[in-house]
Amino acid sequence: MTIKNICCLGAGYVGGPTCSIIALKCPDIKVTVADLSKERIAQWNSEKLPIYEPGLDDVVQKCRGKNLFFTNDVTTAILEADLIFISVNTPTKTIGNGKGRAADLKYVEGAARMIANVSKNDKIVVEKSTVPVRAAESISRILTANQKPGVSYQILSNPEFLAEAVCEATGADFSEVARAIVFDSRIGSKFLQASIDHPIAEVNQLFSAANAMLAQRISSINSLSAVCEATGADVSEVARAIGFDSRIGSKFLQASIVSGKKICILGFAFKKNTGDTRESPAIYVAKTLLDEGASMKIYDPKVEEERIFEDLTHPSICEVPEQVRKHVTVYQDAYTASEGCHAIVICTEWDEFVTLDYNKIYDGMMKPAYVFDGRKILDHKALIDMGYHVQTIGKKLGRPMVTRCWSSNPAI
Repeated sequence: MTIKNICCLGAGYVGGPTCSIIALKCPDIKVTVADLSKERIAQWNSEKLPIYEPGLDDVVQKCRGKNLFFTNDVTTAILEADLIFISVNTPTKTIGNGKGRAADLKYVEGAARMIANVSKNDKIVVEKSTVPVRAAESISRILTANQKPGVSYQILSNPEFLAEAVCEATGADFSEVARAIVFDSRIGSKFLQASIDHPIAEVNQLFSAANAMLAQRISSINSLSAVCEATGADVSEVARAIGFDSRIGSKFLQASIVSGKKICILGFAFKKNTGDTRESPAIYVAKTLLDEGASMKIYDPKVEEERIFEDLTHPSICEVPEQVRKHVTVYQDAYTASEGCHAIVICTEWDEFVTLDYNKIYDGMMKPAYVFDGRKILDHKALIDMGYHVQTIGKKLGRPMVTRCWSSNPAI
């Protein structure tokens, strides 16, 4: 089959940027991103995109209206497509077995049923959403059970691999990463060696296995950070030494946020240079603080206020949304967000947080003033010299010397 039209169901953090890059790299292919949300599609067709990734605006402006289109007409997009990406949301289950842990596949299965109901010719269906093992088989069963005469489906799986700080909009995931995964239901577990333009075929379990191993690696270094804090060691130096072992390597040995209990949160995105908050450490830090009765002032340069409140009032995070709105305020800059705070928690490694005037911030904070650097991006010695009490992940730091006067008469 010659691919002339591609459709993506879902205009979120995966579907929008992925298909924008496909349109850029394949100018002869028509790429249509379809979503039932009128608001989201209107944003994709506006000057202010619903998602921030470095370079994404330029890519969309270059391709939109030429071979890249955003629409609410899902039926037409499916009918015209030769290849369909399923990139719909897969939220965590809030009820039933697996509540709070397992992925809810109702949107994936709904997309598969819509494809089956609408299609009148052969389709290649690619599962792109973040889903559990064997989800492609579930999609295949739905399509097969509702298959019309003369229509056949080829089911593929093209999952994401965790790669923090690798930006899709720059094309890095496509032109620099030497791996693209496609599981072909016709060939099972056979591996096909190919270039990036003809991706490697692998079983879908590889996705889950790779991410599980990566999560285990990150968990291990975070556990070591607690030992380092107790013993006075520096987890960065420990990780660096471990990384010299060729059997381990140095990737993903950077400790990150576990939790903290203070007031001002700087950064809500899961990494810098994105507005994506899915599985962001800031959400869970905020939850812990809310559970402890803290009030929070939050600033992130790219995450919208509405997104922050949606995340913090999600049923898996909060049982009383009114309490969130009562105790959380979103600000437009770091200086007003930190004004009057007892402490600052760095949750995202935005470059602007490194260059802030921390002397100015210190003057406006309650004393003693604390900084919890959850991303290890700040100059800790300089902060301590300013008077801050500084804590970070996996490293025990000294505190500023305080001269105490126990009497109104210093001579006593």
